[in-house]
Amino acid sequence: MKRLENKVAIITGGASGIGKAAVEKFVSEGALVAIWDLNKEAGETLAATLTSQGHQVIYQMVDTSSPDQTETAANTTLATFGKIDILINNAGITRDATIKKMTFEQWQQVININLTGVFNCIKVVIPSMTENNYGRIINTSSVVGLYGNFGQTNYAATKSGVIGLSKTLAKELGKYSITVNAVAPGFIATDMVRAMPDKVIEMMTGKTPLGRLGTPEDIANAYVFLASEDASFVSGSVLSVDGAVTI
Repeated sequence: MKRLENKVAIITGGASGIGKAAVEKFVSEGALVAIWDLNKEAGETLAATLTSQGHQVIYQMVDTSSPDQTETAANTTLATFGKIDILINNAGITRDATIKKMTFEQWQQVININLTGVFNCIKVVIPSMTENNYGRIINTSSVVGLYGNFGQTNYAATKSGVIGLSKTLAKELGKYSITVNAVAPGFIATDMVRAMPDKVIEMMTGKTPLGRLGTPEDIANAYVFLASEDASFVSGSVLSVDGAVTI
């Protein structure tokens, strides 16, 4: 039996990169998936492709920093699938600069999406999960949230915040059989990373003991594990998927 048979999952930032890999992995495991992403063209294309293959997938254009948009999208997901079992808070942005050069706008944009957006999405799925006494919430942090990174004060702050949020909600929501965990990716070979200069990619690879960059599928596999019954007693954890780069 597939590990996520008939489970309903929301995956934010699901139109590309790690999110897209997660959507594809989740449907292969039997999940019904709502893709929440601002990239309408990519989201609609992915949903149409997977639907044509026999999977149950919908796309919704959602700015996760907006409480109104996340509430509307959650209601649509419920109307379509009847429940919400899993939330993957994968959406995130970067606006890198040293603290001396970082603008308020750069700071706030990252806070709005990477932290407030996570809060907004959790808030709108909690009613369904608590009613059904079941849920899996997986929040995407980063190794940067564990150890910091030069030029990423805003990003590191949000990714550390996601860890604190996850641990706290694991305590609050455990009585409803809802698990809450965080995944901390290392250097992952997304299209954005592959577009970087070769010397930067070589530096990232050289810092990783396993000798390679991670793939979006590596992170998607971690999401599936935490969303499945295999991880039913795992909550409040931070799963580093980084090739041992943080050791």
